[in-house]
Amino acid sequence: MAKEADPRAAVLDAESPHPVIPQAGRLGRAIDKGGIVFAVGIVAAMLILIQEVVLRYVFNAPTIWAHETTVFLCAIAFVYGGLYCAARDSHIRVVLIYDVVRGRPKRVLNAAISFVCLIASAFFAWASWLMVERAIFRPDGSIRFESSGSAWDPSYPAYLKLFLFATLVLMAIQFMILTVNYFRSSRDRDRISN
Repeated sequence: MAKEADPRAAVLDAESPHPVIPQAGRLGRAIDKGGIVFAVGIVAAMLILIQEVVLRYVFNAPTIWAHETTVFLCAIAFVYGGLYCAARDSHIRVVLIYDVVRGRPKRVLNAAISFVCLIASAFFAWASWLMVERAIFRPDGSIRFESSGSAWDPSYPAYLKLFLFATLVLMAIQFMILTVNYFRSSRDRDRISN
């Protein structure tokens, strides 16, 4: 019996040393490339915090924007991290059964797991839309972005909720692509073996 290749041992993009599973498609490759933006955001948050420490403790001149900005940058990076892990098939799964299964049952299991994740992501996207509605729209229908209520008062809470909604929609689409591609690979390999 031939040993099945691990889908995570995937295609290595010519420009990137990071593996993106082939089943993730073009969207997965775009998500993988977009990860650098959020990695830079984490570094920017670190630099902002260093600046704030120097300004506060050396010059006794703290800013009013540093804390909220670093929290926002880190929050969007963590939210994007879920989408990034889905595209690279590095999300957490219970492997008690998964690691024992081989061949067609494993490909079917991959499709089923992706389908369940698609349903969950769609429900979470719907729930996040309810948060977006409260964060952006007034009861009369006019638009006013929710703000933090601090002295600086940025609209970061509304932006974060919008970003969460967009990311969950993309995650649902990514899991739909994974479901279809895993199902196709399972069906195509069955045809080849017959």
